[in-house]
Amino acid sequence: MQQLRLDINNAFKISGFMLRKEANMYVAEQLTFLPPDDRQEMLDQVIAYLLKQRISHPVIEKELIELAYKECSTSGLEQTETVLNVIDAFSVPKLCYDNDKKRYYIDTVTNKSLFPDQKWKAKFLLDRYTMVWQRTVRNKLFAKTALPSCDSDQCFNLQKIEVLLSSSSRLNEVVVLGLLSQLVEGKYFLEDPTGSIEIDLTRTKYHSGLFTEFSYVLAEGYYEDKIFHVKGLVLPPPESRATSLTYFGNMNTFGGSSKTLLKNSKALLQVEQEHKDDMIIFLADVWLDKEKILNKLKTLFAGYNDYPPVAIVLMGDFLSRPYGQEHCLQLKRALNTLADIINQFSRLKETCKFIFVPGRSDPCSGNILPRQALPNSVTQEIRDKLQDIVIFTTNPCRIQYCTQELVVTRQDLMMKMCRNTIHFPESGDVPDHLVKTLFSQCTLCPLPLGVQPVLWKHTDALSLYPMPDMVVIADHFQPYSRVYQNCRIINPGSFPRTEFSFKVYVPATRTVEDSQIPKEDS
Repeated sequence: MQQLRLDINNAFKISGFMLRKEANMYVAEQLTFLPPDDRQEMLDQVIAYLLKQRISHPVIEKELIELAYKECSTSGLEQTETVLNVIDAFSVPKLCYDNDKKRYYIDTVTNKSLFPDQKWKAKFLLDRYTMVWQRTVRNKLFAKTALPSCDSDQCFNLQKIEVLLSSSSRLNEVVVLGLLSQLVEGKYFLEDPTGSIEIDLTRTKYHSGLFTEFSYVLAEGYYEDKIFHVKGLVLPPPESRATSLTYFGNMNTFGGSSKTLLKNSKALLQVEQEHKDDMIIFLADVWLDKEKILNKLKTLFAGYNDYPPVAIVLMGDFLSRPYGQEHCLQLKRALNTLADIINQFSRLKETCKFIFVPGRSDPCSGNILPRQALPNSVTQEIRDKLQDIVIFTTNPCRIQYCTQELVVTRQDLMMKMCRNTIHFPESGDVPDHLVKTLFSQCTLCPLPLGVQPVLWKHTDALSLYPMPDMVVIADHFQPYSRVYQNCRIINPGSFPRTEFSFKVYVPATRTVEDSQIPKEDS
């Protein structure tokens, strides 16, 4: 204790303060309850707090040190540290790349127009290119610092298309990063900000992944007679979250009210570790106009009433078929019926949030991403009945639980990707190819705008960079669960089409459980 009191005095003297004996004893008593490694951090916080107060005299009394220690205590969560936070697509931070400083910053412009100027169509593709390019050039296969120390077979020199266009002779062993497009029917091109070039794919070897138009690819081959003959086509290398964060620091790239990244919050990490039984449940195609579905939901709620999950994510479509002009009215009635069912389970209502993510046929947005949340005119009555335990959000959306980041979307992505790939993989698991493609493209939707339109100014909501902790892609494809570079990707499948199966995520252990509502006794 004597040595601790001496260390405390020395720490305050360096900052120009003198502690009264009673103040010194108080600080020493408080620090004894902390692990030795955390004591210096707490001292620094208390001293920093006192420096901000602009105290007129250097002698610190016990009353002042008690107030400072109370303010700096980490026993509770700060105002911006939320255990569960749902972030809609139109609140996702917009990342911009500074070419001079070689780093990202957050655009603070608040214009959220759904239909911006035409320049945004080119800008969102350019932003994606910049994102993939800067990530690719620092990969060990392309980084210039690695070239002198690696074999020529393992290191590559990435070229811009303008270099090829300016050459009048044959160029061998060229590697180009570009957007795969079909500018002329029946002919494929590669595009980057410096130009476009026709490519020949007749003798191309395709590596793993799903290659679609509007996806960025690495093409290796030779250039001759104004045509780039591609010998090998590969997806850009993905980048792990740990590597990406060294270029973002503590900047909050995920979204939410906090200015800093909550993944680094010690208080939230402690909450996450202490609540080992917390769960998040995911269901898709929750047809609320089907009595059988409602009965199965009632069974599910009854099963979890004694041990409520943190959240139940219900994804559309919320009606089994279109009702024409009566569609909104039918959905409104179905949601009211669901509210009456939820009201039967008091413990579930106390601790669980119900998050609604719309599907393609739900009102009132068209077939465009990101989709807006269900309109207030449809959801007002269920919100009146259940208050803040129901959250109607966009598609896609983001969920922050303690230090973990989850991206959730409802779209039949597997079918669209397979239909529009220029070369279907000859071997391997299709979900594996899809997962690799999405992370190589840094987006949830690497498809042509004619296949899947997007809101040009809000494509940041589709971004998968930096890599989150989990991605939920609710698809009609069979359920699956994959892990790719420490990121978990799951598809809960269609609730009614998979005999009422769903996925349960346990954040404390980062595990996914396959669950199913048991069949009724015959």
